[in-house]
Amino acid sequence: MSACSSLRARALVAGLVAGLGMAPVAEAADAAATPAAPRPPSITVSPAASGTLVETVVVTGSLVPRDEVLVIPEIDGLSVQEILAEEGDRVTAGQVLARLSQDSLKIAITQNDAQIQKADAAIAQAETAIPEYQANYEQAQKSFERARELNKSGVTSADVYEQRQALARAGFARLNAAQEALRLARADKAVSLAQRDDLMLKLARTEIRAPSAGLISRRTARVGAVVGTASDPLFRIIADGAIELEAAVPETVLARLATGQPARVLPAGREEPLPGTVRLVSPEVNATTRLGRVRIALETSDGLAVGAFARARVETARRNGIVVPLSALLYGHDGTSVQVVKDGVVDTRPVTVGLAASGQALLTEGLAEGESVVVVSGTFLREGDRVTPVPAAP
Repeated sequence: MSACSSLRARALVAGLVAGLGMAPVAEAADAAATPAAPRPPSITVSPAASGTLVETVVVTGSLVPRDEVLVIPEIDGLSVQEILAEEGDRVTAGQVLARLSQDSLKIAITQNDAQIQKADAAIAQAETAIPEYQANYEQAQKSFERARELNKSGVTSADVYEQRQALARAGFARLNAAQEALRLARADKAVSLAQRDDLMLKLARTEIRAPSAGLISRRTARVGAVVGTASDPLFRIIADGAIELEAAVPETVLARLATGQPARVLPAGREEPLPGTVRLVSPEVNATTRLGRVRIALETSDGLAVGAFARARVETARRNGIVVPLSALLYGHDGTSVQVVKDGVVDTRPVTVGLAASGQALLTEGLAEGESVVVVSGTFLREGDRVTPVPAAP
């Protein structure tokens, strides 16, 4: 074959190939042979938001009276005659709760009345006799003085003088005795009056009264039982009906509690918590259990039972700032930091944590609102790495 024939054959083949559309296939094969650029890894990010973070502490304990008043009888040896109050009753200060037997005291008061009347009679008798004795003494004294003058002049005898002297002395003695009898009668009456005051006080104490207003939590008084000052309290009163939560907390938690902190108390059997306030934080920690005591006052105590279990959530801190997930924090030798994604590039930013609670952290420095923060930070990301940010689910 000649050179011209060979050229014609090649041109024919090329025309056939172009006619069959095989040129794009060749171009696709060339494109597939060229490697594509790698896509940056996907990283979940969340925008930093401005908000408020509240730190709370959970404590558990029992409901107790804030102040419990013990009603103890102030008289011995008398039996309970009548009960006028029951457990659960609200009482006022001075209200009669029970009455004791008064029979023996009334008899003693009747006897005392007789003693007072006897003393009055003795006083009247002595007051009547004193003027008579006074007159007799004055007359005897004058007779004695005349006899003494006559005896000096020798007109009267010594026997008459001595007789008049004896009569004067006897009159003075009777007058003095009458005056002493009056003082004794008055003293007897004073004693009888003091005894009457004591009996009237005991009679008043037979009515067992409430020392203060409140709610009766327990009654041990029984009709017919003989009471005494050393016996058990007849009634227990919750002063003003105030009930609070007493909880034992670890010493590490106790240091975070302070009076005045708000709390939400959930007693057993309740669905809605009750508002309360930390009223007392004990300055003492048990050396054996390492537990301290805290009391939380409740704003309302309606329907609460003393001794019931309750749980409280105490607010120990509340701050405003930039809030991010707690998992976004990265801890290192240089302190705490977060990883921020800007324009697809990772930027490690040092931050200051002000509060951490409920799976979130509040930052006071180092981050601005709206910046995208890596939700789960880690050492797999480095400063300057390129990533594909993926917004976190709400």
